[in-house]
Amino acid sequence: MRTVGVEEELLLVDPETGEPRAMSAAVLARAEREDSGQDVFEKELHEQMVEFATHPQSSMERLLAEIARCRKEAAGHAEEIGCTVAALATSPLPVSPAVGMNERYRWMEEQYGIATREQLVLGCHVHVSVESDEEGVAVLDRLRPWLSVLTALSANSPFWQGKDSGYASYRSRVWQRWPSAGPTELFGSPERYHRRVADMVATGVILDEGMIYFDARLSQRYPTVEVRVSDVALHAETAGLVATLTRALVETVAREWREGREPLDPGVSLLRLAAWQAARSGLTGELLHPETMRRMPAEAVVRALLDHTADALADHGDLDRAREGCERLLRDGNGAMIQRALLDRTDSLRDVVTECVRHTQA
Repeated sequence: MRTVGVEEELLLVDPETGEPRAMSAAVLARAEREDSGQDVFEKELHEQMVEFATHPQSSMERLLAEIARCRKEAAGHAEEIGCTVAALATSPLPVSPAVGMNERYRWMEEQYGIATREQLVLGCHVHVSVESDEEGVAVLDRLRPWLSVLTALSANSPFWQGKDSGYASYRSRVWQRWPSAGPTELFGSPERYHRRVADMVATGVILDEGMIYFDARLSQRYPTVEVRVSDVALHAETAGLVATLTRALVETVAREWREGREPLDPGVSLLRLAAWQAARSGLTGELLHPETMRRMPAEAVVRALLDHTADALADHGDLDRAREGCERLLRDGNGAMIQRALLDRTDSLRDVVTECVRHTQA
């Protein structure tokens, strides 16, 4: 059974005002003292955020428990130094992001200017194990049309600099400012994949292979495919659902490859439109159906993803859990919908943030 690991980025905020706090160095220092040798938490581009990574898990129940535990631990470390964490993919309140002080981040700030300074966005990356680079590239080629559905499910960034952005996942739009971000063409083989990566690095526009920001890529560090299209989810169980669906999607398309089925190839231009549509409407409007690239109600497209991955979900024992999770999101709303409902109720973005702090550990 394929293993799955999750990386989540969390926003550091003032527990009273909801304003982002540039305290990642202090949070990480405390985590190192308290959890020496665990290597769970890491620094990120901006000082107002902290990242954690789970261990690879074959059981989705254990993965969900670890996500919840890491969120709770992050909150505990933050609260000891006067802030807390919120699983928000953008800050609802105005913020002046503080870029980290290390050499890599300073290079990025000099190279990309305002695009770096404005990249206070927080995502969720899902790693799914693959047997080889050959299988991994075959998976990358066949995942592409379905990734926008994961963006829609996880959408949790409707606000930007104190205003409604008009998007469910504005994080994904900001992320597209990186020159290497977004959907990819078909690669066809590991050799072509690695040659394309090497050519991109050789341009000097990006610093190194770590800045290959494809929607899905081969991991540098692990024998995994890394899917990078999701917002950090407001609730841990939504992160678990995204991980569950991602593993099932990887297994489904890997089986298609082994059966000799060719990948769908709508082209990068249509994949960009599908990603934009998912970011714009999330689960509240229409999405582009991955098999036709035509607009359909979001509910129908989510059900198409469940149907597409049903065999893999059933083989992993995850089918009922995935169906229930999707039904819950369609009924109760994803993070973007909950944030907007909170604003309608409270008329205060500060209250939105402080309420989302509670949701983060719910």
